[in-house]
Amino acid sequence: MKFEKLFLNDLFDFVQQTCLLFNIDESHGLGHSMNVFYYASELFKQEQTNDEVIENIIIIASILHDMCDKKYMNETEGLLRIQKFLSTFPNYVNEEEITIILQIISTMSYSKVKENGFPTHFNKDYLLAYHIVREADLLAAYQFDRCVIYQMITKKNTYLQALADAKELFEKRVTKHLDHQLFVTATGKKMAEELSANISYPHLFAFGKS
Repeated sequence: MKFEKLFLNDLFDFVQQTCLLFNIDESHGLGHSMNVFYYASELFKQEQTNDEVIENIIIIASILHDMCDKKYMNETEGLLRIQKFLSTFPNYVNEEEITIILQIISTMSYSKVKENGFPTHFNKDYLLAYHIVREADLLAAYQFDRCVIYQMITKKNTYLQALADAKELFEKRVTKHLDHQLFVTATGKKMAEELSANISYPHLFAFGKS
């Protein structure tokens, strides 16, 4: 089913409402959804596929991917909320697409990939959609500010402690994305290499060495 731009209003409204309902902070909220949507759109364009069904799935999954995050809610209940929401728009998304979207969202996280590897049940086209959305989320993880915000709000850390913990997490996880072969598309690898080459921790040096 061809994606309808008007549906973006409903998707981002759902993100806003879900963030309010479950106290999802800005590290995983509206701004993050927009950022992942941007990266997914760029990856889709560069991977040279014109499949409208795949585009539909990629757009929706990239925007809604954190609206069932277990850090903020029961994951199963979150997935059911997404399914119920999408089912009210049969003119924009069909049942098969909804099923694939939910499967992508529920298997794409860093922790699940590290534990279980990549899914093996997707066909070639759906697997591309999965990797594009997953890689878009990984690319968004290169934002150091986002990591600091998450540490402050969710972990209740002070600003200085959040800086230290965020830097440790970055060096343990984000800087290893390429080494761990988490990018499989050519475009994703190239974008990750560019972001990785420019990683910096500006807050740590804002006031000099004192």
